[in-house]
Amino acid sequence: MIIPWQELDTEILNSVIEAFVLREGTDYGEQERSLEQKVDDVRRQLKSGDILLVWSELHETLNIMPKGQFRTGEEERQDDWG
Repeated sequence: MIIPWQELDTEILNSVIEAFVLREGTDYGEQERSLEQKVDDVRRQLKSGDILLVWSELHETLNIMPKGQFRTGEEERQDDWG
Protein backbone atom coordinates (compact mmCIF):
# COMPACT_ATOMS: atom_id res chain seq x y z
CA MET A 1 0.00 0.00 0.00
CA ILE A 2 1.36 3.43 -0.95
CA ILE A 3 1.47 5.88 1.95
CA PRO A 4 1.17 9.53 0.84
CA TRP A 5 4.26 11.20 2.30
CA GLN A 6 2.33 14.49 2.56
CA GLU A 7 0.08 12.95 5.20
CA LEU A 8 2.94 12.13 7.58
CA ASP A 9 3.97 14.49 10.33
CA THR A 10 7.22 16.25 9.32
CA GLU A 11 9.15 14.78 12.26
CA ILE A 12 7.98 11.25 11.46
CA LEU A 13 8.79 11.66 7.76
CA ASN A 14 12.28 12.90 8.63
CA SER A 15 12.83 9.89 10.90
CA VAL A 16 11.68 7.47 8.18
CA ILE A 17 13.95 9.09 5.59
CA GLU A 18 16.95 9.18 7.95
CA ALA A 19 16.48 5.51 8.85
CA PHE A 20 16.30 4.65 5.14
CA VAL A 21 19.44 6.64 4.30
CA LEU A 22 21.41 5.13 7.18
CA ARG A 23 20.24 1.61 6.29
CA GLU A 24 21.08 1.89 2.59
CA GLY A 25 24.79 2.64 2.96
CA THR A 26 24.94 3.95 -0.61
CA ASP A 27 28.33 4.79 -2.11
CA TYR A 28 28.36 8.36 -3.40
CA GLY A 29 31.76 8.13 -5.09
CA GLU A 30 34.71 10.34 -4.28
CA GLN A 31 32.62 13.14 -2.80
CA GLU A 32 31.02 12.05 0.47
CA ARG A 33 27.62 13.59 1.23
CA SER A 34 26.30 14.56 4.64
CA LEU A 35 23.28 12.91 6.20
CA GLU A 36 21.35 16.14 5.67
CA GLN A 37 22.22 16.17 1.95
CA LYS A 38 21.17 12.54 1.57
CA VAL A 39 17.88 13.20 3.40
CA ASP A 40 17.24 16.22 1.16
CA ASP A 41 17.88 14.05 -1.92
CA VAL A 42 15.34 11.46 -0.76
CA ARG A 43 12.79 14.15 0.12
CA ARG A 44 13.20 15.67 -3.36
CA GLN A 45 12.62 12.26 -4.95
CA LEU A 46 9.48 11.74 -2.86
CA LYS A 47 8.14 15.14 -3.94
CA SER A 48 8.85 14.39 -7.60
CA GLY A 49 7.17 10.99 -7.36
CA ASP A 50 10.30 9.06 -8.38
CA ILE A 51 10.18 7.09 -5.11
CA LEU A 52 7.30 6.03 -2.87
CA LEU A 53 6.61 5.24 0.76
CA VAL A 54 5.23 1.71 0.80
CA TRP A 55 3.63 -0.15 3.72
CA SER A 56 3.88 -3.93 3.63
CA GLU A 57 0.94 -5.47 5.46
CA LEU A 58 2.62 -8.88 5.28
CA HIS A 59 5.85 -7.72 6.94
CA GLU A 60 4.35 -4.75 8.82
CA THR A 61 7.14 -2.50 7.57
CA LEU A 62 7.39 0.89 5.92
CA ASN A 63 9.92 1.19 3.13
CA ILE A 64 11.01 3.61 0.45
CA MET A 65 11.30 2.24 -3.06
CA PRO A 66 11.59 3.45 -6.64
CA LYS A 67 8.21 3.95 -8.27
CA GLY A 68 9.11 1.46 -11.02
CA GLN A 69 9.65 -1.32 -8.48
CA PHE A 70 6.26 -0.95 -6.79
CA ARG A 71 3.65 -3.44 -7.92
CA THR A 72 0.10 -3.60 -6.70
CA GLY A 73 -1.33 -6.82 -5.35
CA GLU A 74 -3.54 -7.16 -8.43
CA GLU A 75 -0.55 -7.04 -10.79
CA GLU A 76 1.26 -9.63 -8.65
CA ARG A 77 -1.74 -11.99 -8.76
CA GLN A 78 -1.97 -11.64 -12.55
CA ASP A 79 1.75 -12.40 -12.88
CA ASP A 80 1.39 -15.47 -10.67
CA TRP A 81 -1.34 -16.90 -12.90
CA GLY A 82 0.32 -16.08 -16.20
